[in-house]
Amino acid sequence: MRVLVAGGGIAGTVTATALKLAGHEPIVFEAYPACGDDVGAFLTIMHNGMDALRAIGLDGPVIGASFAAIGVELVLPTGETAGRREFDTEGVDGPRTLTRAALYRVLQDEAARRGVALERGKRLVGAKPAGGGVTAEFADGTTETGDVLVGADGLHSVVRRLIDPDADAPRYTGQTVVYGYTRAPGLPSAAGIYRMVRGSKAAFGFTTDPDGATYWFARIPDAERSREEIAAVTPAGWREFAHAAFAGEPLPCADIIAATGDEVFGGHSYDLPETRVWSTPEMVLAGDAAHAASPADAQGASMAIEDAVVLAQCLRDLPDPASAFAAYEELRRERVEKLVASSAGKDVGEKPGWVYAHHIDWDAKVTAR
Repeated sequence: MRVLVAGGGIAGTVTATALKLAGHEPIVFEAYPACGDDVGAFLTIMHNGMDALRAIGLDGPVIGASFAAIGVELVLPTGETAGRREFDTEGVDGPRTLTRAALYRVLQDEAARRGVALERGKRLVGAKPAGGGVTAEFADGTTETGDVLVGADGLHSVVRRLIDPDADAPRYTGQTVVYGYTRAPGLPSAAGIYRMVRGSKAAFGFTTDPDGATYWFARIPDAERSREEIAAVTPAGWREFAHAAFAGEPLPCADIIAATGDEVFGGHSYDLPETRVWSTPEMVLAGDAAHAASPADAQGASMAIEDAVVLAQCLRDLPDPASAFAAYEELRRERVEKLVASSAGKDVGEKPGWVYAHHIDWDAKVTAR
């Protein structure tokens, strides 16, 4: 089966790699000429995401490009430590932190090594059924025909609108997230641990990598601005915006932000509580295109990776795309919608244990639902 995959990010690249392992012929179309958008941010792949990567042999490259996150420490607005919890890693790969750019690179390099084709600068603008398959249309005027199209094209998915023109738009969570990195000396160390700070106006988290660099993020209540306005904010603008949220507090947040140079990146946080229609006989959604969560549970990447592996299993084991898509949706919908709801009301540091324990057995056969 020739599978067209719209999106060369996490969901798209892992889906294509899993489909190749399942015996299909995937081809990935990435809108951007490089790795993808939002490459400045960093993320953590949690236990369940690492488990899904292990199912298809992708855990090794990711481990090699990342560092371990061993737990979470909670700090009150007064600066006092409220508690510390280390992640349970017995029998599983623990969480790993890395930049989004590094993750894209290792996933795409491994996909290419396994024979997955990836074309850059191919922004999907439309698709329609064609001769028992689907023809994808791109902004450069070219087309590609395949048996099915996987929409792994993110929060503002074109494929979601093609499947259901009345699909709900992503919901603004009321928060802007700013990420930064700094190698400035003299900052407090949080080696391998995420120190989560409840400021009086915003939330802040930071960790220290093995080389001494501080990775930090701030979740700040904010009025929604247009995508054009957000894109126009400079690194200095993001740094000033984040610094203002913690100025004058007895916390290290403002000092860490002030010590950061131009490696500062920001954007609004959105979620997608429900997507009514996940598929047609020729098209299906994966990752943020189907279900986006706020970053409170740090599960966006991990849920996308789970989707990718399960979708490939369904297309491997079931006789036609329509039945495969139905099984995939039944296996995934309840779990991901529960996660989106959980993240929407989540306080920093709360442990979603039911999420972490999820396991995927690649050799298990999927049956029709």
